[in-house]
Amino acid sequence: MTQPAVTFQVKQLEEQFNTRLFERSHARISLTPTGQVVFDYADRILRLNEELDTRIGEMTGGVRGPLLLGASLTIAEFILPRILGEFKARYPDVRTQMTVANSERIETRVADHSLDVGLIESPSTLSSLHTEICCEDELVLICASTHRLAPRAAVTPQEVAAEPFVSRETGSGTREFTDQYFRQAGISPDDLNLVMELGSPEAIKGLVETGLGVSIMSRMTIAKELRLATLVAKPLEPRLIRILSLVYPRDRFQSRLVKTFVDFALTRMKLPVTER
Repeated sequence: MTQPAVTFQVKQLEEQFNTRLFERSHARISLTPTGQVVFDYADRILRLNEELDTRIGEMTGGVRGPLLLGASLTIAEFILPRILGEFKARYPDVRTQMTVANSERIETRVADHSLDVGLIESPSTLSSLHTEICCEDELVLICASTHRLAPRAAVTPQEVAAEPFVSRETGSGTREFTDQYFRQAGISPDDLNLVMELGSPEAIKGLVETGLGVSIMSRMTIAKELRLATLVAKPLEPRLIRILSLVYPRDRFQSRLVKTFVDFALTRMKLPVTER
């Protein structure tokens, strides 16, 4: 719509309710308290309209339509591709749109209803979201094959803290879980010899291969590098095992499509790693 058309529609709405909906000042516009109430109801009306379309579509056809999915980097790159391929083969009329970001960002977007389902690297901390546990994922130390820790059977957090360390970025589920692990061992994350923070598992692996430092990553992300012997993986002592979770809003109508995907993804992710 053009700006004059929008202005006209807003004016019509304000006349209908006989009140101002917006506060206008130089280069700024904001909702009045009444405007906020109208906005909240309008949002609910639009959601109900979407639910109506979805429910009628389900009664007159099969599983179809758009699926707005979000996933953390680790899950999106190393778990979901095969699951999404099998889901598409079974339900060809589903159009999946996937957002890839760190766990914190995915959790936030599911909570504000811009995503239907999210897969993250820890249980949700938001009370507005329902969490389903998917599977366990072990985090291990990775280092170059020539690194001094490569011959070790296992590595303690104190030994890791003594090495140059390459970390995921703040907001990453892997970063959050690793920081918590160090704290439980009496080591402040601020005391690590942090040489670099990177937002990509592939970039971290490439950097560690050069011998610049060590890192902690999901074992499932390094299968190729272990086969090629470009990296070495060592379990931590004590072991570091986290839970991968699927989240969706508690207060939102769950369509047949969303329910079908949730059930399908949970079943596949709970299988042994070799069968996923």
